[in-house]
Amino acid sequence: MGRHTEPLPTPATQAGRDGLAAIVARPERAVVALDFDGTLAQIVADPEQARAHADAVPALAALAPHVASVAVITGRPAGVAVRYGGFAGVAGLEHLVVLGHYGAERWDAVTGTVRTPAPHPGVAAARAELPGVLDTHGAWRGTWIEEKGQAVAVHTRRASDPQAAFEALREPLADLATRHGLVLEPGRMVLELRPPGMDKGVALEAYVREVGAEAILYAGDDLGDLPAFAAVEKLRSDGVPGLLVAADTVIEELAERADLQLNGPAEVTAFLKTLATQL
Repeated sequence: MGRHTEPLPTPATQAGRDGLAAIVARPERAVVALDFDGTLAQIVADPEQARAHADAVPALAALAPHVASVAVITGRPAGVAVRYGGFAGVAGLEHLVVLGHYGAERWDAVTGTVRTPAPHPGVAAARAELPGVLDTHGAWRGTWIEEKGQAVAVHTRRASDPQAAFEALREPLADLATRHGLVLEPGRMVLELRPPGMDKGVALEAYVREVGAEAILYAGDDLGDLPAFAAVEKLRSDGVPGLLVAADTVIEELAERADLQLNGPAEVTAFLKTLATQL
């Protein structure tokens, strides 16, 4: 055991307490997996301006040498998350893995390269139709189309009434996704159209099996993190202890299922830093 500073917070559930205890007892067999936006980086109106919290990389670099693996699982392209996170070339993060596009892409720090599948043809087709759909539904002003390579997203955070724009676009974008063989993934003032068959739960479970982890921590803040929460719950039923962390309490369903509730990237990184001192 290393030096101790402030104590770790106590998870609200027995399953969470067991998960945290397993991580502390055998960190070398544990995977720490985290969402990016809203968990390691503050949510901002322009997604291109998102950057990891100033304490995120130091906290991860302190933690990573003690655990089996640290993975960032995000809907962003893997290379974008690496750039916005500042994860490349960091001492202590030589074995960091970033699973981008919900696991469809993978960046390994050890090679510095991204493995990516061929783009789904429906993404290009939907992207071409998006301006017309936004215009037809009076939602062009203030919305923001984010090009994500393997996916495309519409942000409503900068609209005059973000929630109204989100609700107005939800059904037409679901129809657009269906017509082009895509799925619609709603989030916090964002609607993403992406290929089916991949989500953070699939990515997380596959990675935990790959590593052979005997304990898992997952932290996320949005609807897209629910499949990862479900994956941890499934792993726990299979005998792999796990800790579920809600990085924010905005999404009620996520907060209710979490073992531990935190309030934004500053608290997440503080928790990770404290955890590192306990290992």
